[in-house]
Amino acid sequence: MTQLVGVKFNRRKFLTYSAAATVGTGGLWLGLSQSRAARVLRMIIADTTRHPRSAPVKPNPAQWSDNAVTICWIGHATVLINFYGIRILTDPTLGDRCGVSLGFGTAGPKRFIAPALRLNELPSIDLVLLSHAHMDHLDLPSLQSFVGKTAIAAAKKTTDLLANTQVKPPVELGWGDNFTLKTDRGELRVEAFEVNHWGKRWPTDKIARGYNGYILRREGRAILFGGDTANTSLFGDLRSRGPFDAAIMPIGAYQPWIRSHCTPEQAVNMANATGAGYIVPVHHQTFRLSDEPMNEPVERIQAALQREPERLALKQIGESFIVPRV
Repeated sequence: MTQLVGVKFNRRKFLTYSAAATVGTGGLWLGLSQSRAARVLRMIIADTTRHPRSAPVKPNPAQWSDNAVTICWIGHATVLINFYGIRILTDPTLGDRCGVSLGFGTAGPKRFIAPALRLNELPSIDLVLLSHAHMDHLDLPSLQSFVGKTAIAAAKKTTDLLANTQVKPPVELGWGDNFTLKTDRGELRVEAFEVNHWGKRWPTDKIARGYNGYILRREGRAILFGGDTANTSLFGDLRSRGPFDAAIMPIGAYQPWIRSHCTPEQAVNMANATGAGYIVPVHHQTFRLSDEPMNEPVERIQAALQREPERLALKQIGESFIVPRV
């Protein structure tokens, strides 16, 4: 044993004091550091007592006509589409948090606004579209509910993530691939296209997972779902495959992730490059995934479309839009 400044140390005391010092240092770091990791941890801790606000609008899909194309923003990148009676749901993330599924709950960012429809309020879904493997888009607890006849289309090398669910075997689509969904209400053609993003589920993921945007076609009409994307000229390549009645475009999480997510102005430019008539902005107002103020993306896209505000289809979670033919 060693005596130092009148204090006798043994192994147990050494470990006790070391642990206390570590906790104290960690507490100072957590409380004072402006690093992203510390700020995210502070947010997660603060979120434990916060409850998501109700969606501003409560949709009623039972009242939608099967003789129209209706788009409803459920929250984040989750959009419910009634395409002449065929019902499509994009990137369903419908819990209070997105992130790592722990079986008894999910660890990750908490919603600021609840989904406009919970899982038990959704109509029967014919097709779930999954753009890529990121946890705020491919949410396993939400997907567990889509058993039975719901078809799933997903990006290349992502369907292994669904191995422990009870969903139907998904259709994997690479860029340029397509498939036709056949239902008792007719057919829907789904085409995958390239966007500017990335696909790893985990930073250590060794699988080269895909990341898609999608075109939906039915009865001579087409809708574009941009998934997640940074700014790119790739959308201009889609113009010859139009016309597109509407483009569902991500507009948030760009600061500081500008290499992965486009700004609202870039989203407008990319939608314009496709020749899309209406723009449905998503991927904002729901989770705090970045540093820009929560309301900034919608304010910026309104400013970007101030000369043609009628093209902005939706602004609030829960709003529905009957898409006119372009």
